Amino acid sequence: MKKDVYDNPLIERYSSKEMLYNFSPEKKFGTWRKLWVILAECEKEMGLDIISDAQIQELKKFENDINFETAKEYEKKLRHDVMSHVHAYGEQAVNARGIIHLGATSAFVGDNTDLIQIRDGLEIIKEKMVNLIKSLKDFAHNNKDIPTLGFTHFQAAQLTTVGKRATLWLQSLLLDFEELEFRIENLRFRGVKGTTGTQASFKELFNGDFEAVRELDKMVTKKAGFNKLQGVTGQTYDRKIDSHTLELLSNIAQSAHKFTNDMRLLQHLKELEEPFEKNQIGSSAMAYKRNPMRSERISSLAKFVMSLSMNGALVYSTQWFERTLDDSADKRLSIPQAFLAVDAILIIWLNILDGIVVYPKVIEANIMKELPFMASENIIMEAVKNGQDRQEVHEIIRELSMETTKRVKLEGLSNDLIERIKKDGRIKVNPEKLDSILEPGKFTGFAAEQTEVFINEEVEPILVRYNHLIKKIDSDLKV
Repeated sequence: MKKDVYDNPLIERYSSKEMLYNFSPEKKFGTWRKLWVILAECEKEMGLDIISDAQIQELKKFENDINFETAKEYEKKLRHDVMSHVHAYGEQAVNARGIIHLGATSAFVGDNTDLIQIRDGLEIIKEKMVNLIKSLKDFAHNNKDIPTLGFTHFQAAQLTTVGKRATLWLQSLLLDFEELEFRIENLRFRGVKGTTGTQASFKELFNGDFEAVRELDKMVTKKAGFNKLQGVTGQTYDRKIDSHTLELLSNIAQSAHKFTNDMRLLQHLKELEEPFEKNQIGSSAMAYKRNPMRSERISSLAKFVMSLSMNGALVYSTQWFERTLDDSADKRLSIPQAFLAVDAILIIWLNILDGIVVYPKVIEANIMKELPFMASENIIMEAVKNGQDRQEVHEIIRELSMETTKRVKLEGLSNDLIERIKKDGRIKVNPEKLDSILEPGKFTGFAAEQTEVFINEEVEPILVRYNHLIKKIDSDLKV
């Protein structure tokens, strides 16, 4: 098979069929035709008697039968994508040819279709995010009681739990989901606004009846499936919408990247591990390696999405008056590819959670390398209860800690602080009591309780609200 042209990896390797369809030519130009039918129906319903029922039926007959080759030939001659499809549609619906695109400008089909694709793309993202929230919730709940080292600056700090840490990933995702809901709820349709947004052509068609044109605008918006309408526009919808959309997608990518940072570090510590398939190869040279390739793929795609958020800002801020065309090529690239990449990120993230492995014994071993130091304050308090001077006990532990640190760092040996304290004998705490102080579960604060409350109060309401979206998502990787 000849492979002599560029393959977009978002298509070939990463994104789902549903998201690829959402930005496909079939969806795009099929939506153009649906919008032309809606416009004709609404114009007739508003009393425009130059449009007949027969013409509308003819438009509907060919609505899903796009003659792409004919449109391509017209575009070679006309150098105008919308008019090429108007002519191609007109060759099929001959009797309706004269009323296709009546009163509209190119932005009627172009911009309104963009908004429909954005809306439908956000719905696809929403479904995957709901299922991801469910997976992360389950992981957090199942591991809420497993103590683990907390880290600040990637230096060992107070203990937390595996589940509590997962709620931090969930918290970020919920913030993104809240924004997603807001964007979907407040996405406004462009509607019918005319060449520069003044509806001048529709004023002519409806003999100066402003209220009739307003009603037409609302009717078209409703038939296109939108609850809200942009009250004013230039020729195009406000490009701030693209900027907001790309910022939202960037925010989701940021949350995913943060998760993979933690995941890769934890896999290095051998505490958590992403799925590793039976025949998967980690390295071409080092046969023993189990690389976090899924997390690395997410982080790579996330960087790409985050970089695209700048495009929305650049396009919006540099528009002139009612419109310029220096947005078009950029939008054709940045909007679809940001959606495709986030779609891929969520698929991979779901794949990781579907087979993530926790290693409690390694986690416990890593805790015990540090816990004796963390327990020193508890030991001091116990010694004071037994009548010893706090400052004297503090100095003893400081001395013994320095000796232990030397053993650990210079000799590569285990942390033996507790054994040193027992052997030293100056601190009056029962040996059995010293051992009981080192139970990791005593050092996790309210981590488990916080996890439960967070799940019950903040996560479950979302899952109940969107229970109809919870299903087994195909998270198998293409490659």
